[in-house]
Amino acid sequence: MAKNILNIAAIGCSAMGEIHLQGLKEIEGINLYAICDSARDGRLAKCKEKFGVEKAVTDYKELLNDDNVDAVILVVPDQIHCEMVCAFLRAGKDVLCEKPFALTMEECKEMMRVEKETGRRLMVGQICRFTDNFVKAKEVVDSGKIGELYFVESEYAHHYGGSRGYDDWRVTPERDGFIGGGCHAVDLLRWIAGDPTEVYALANHKCLTDWPTNDCTVALYKFPNNVSGKVFVSTGCRRPYTMRSVFNGTKGTIICDNTSDHITVYYQDDEKGLVTETISAVVNNHNTKGEAQVFAEALLSGNQVPITSMEGTKTVAVCVATVQSAKEDRPVKIQYPEA
Repeated sequence: MAKNILNIAAIGCSAMGEIHLQGLKEIEGINLYAICDSARDGRLAKCKEKFGVEKAVTDYKELLNDDNVDAVILVVPDQIHCEMVCAFLRAGKDVLCEKPFALTMEECKEMMRVEKETGRRLMVGQICRFTDNFVKAKEVVDSGKIGELYFVESEYAHHYGGSRGYDDWRVTPERDGFIGGGCHAVDLLRWIAGDPTEVYALANHKCLTDWPTNDCTVALYKFPNNVSGKVFVSTGCRRPYTMRSVFNGTKGTIICDNTSDHITVYYQDDEKGLVTETISAVVNNHNTKGEAQVFAEALLSGNQVPITSMEGTKTVAVCVATVQSAKEDRPVKIQYPEA
């Protein structure tokens, strides 16, 4: 008989982890059974009390053989995604892994291999696909109201100066900001415009000069159907966090941002001329509840998860090619893995 309730273990009690924990507590069909965090700052005890969790551990390995755990959500540094994903899959647990899926293609492929080997389900947390502004923008594009896309762009502007992460996990040579944060903008454009085939990128390093990676990248992409695209990523900018995105079509334009309470649509009407339409949206740029909801629904119903490991891997492939292009100052063909 199929289960009606999932026992979930959440790994990671950072600020982002707490957003996930709050979302999990609000979902019918989920029991937040256990949490895990190895930080030595009291966050684990605080979250155990705040969210009324039955079990709290400092080592995720204590949960591998716990038969009460049906699935796990990983909100941990990117560098250890592969280790934990593979361990939990082999332990018979389904996994929702935060973005980016990994920092290298090799790790992405290894996780997909273990997923196939174990027959478990693995979802990647590309949160923009659950952000109301972007969901509404995709609906308008798909409706044909703005005609055929010809240029799409998104930006990830997020000052990392005061957000180095516990034990400086963000400040490492392997974690380029374009992969770690820019994957949001890349995945958004992939979701709406398809898989780009080629990238040419420029990058510099003028803001976070004590960090080991570039803090600004501008990338141009070739999308299917002769659609051009651009992604701008700055992790050193002095401005409020934003993911302002624009979708230009032959009949109109959409302007949206995950921090706004609306999207703006401009389109041509035969009688009225250029029409401006404002569509209200919920400000939920970290809609972890919506993300976990569809994960739980897939597990309980036996269906495929909506954002597969292949989807997460494709986004990493674009990001890795972008970093390579900026480093080598040349266009790079994007290499996607075989299905």
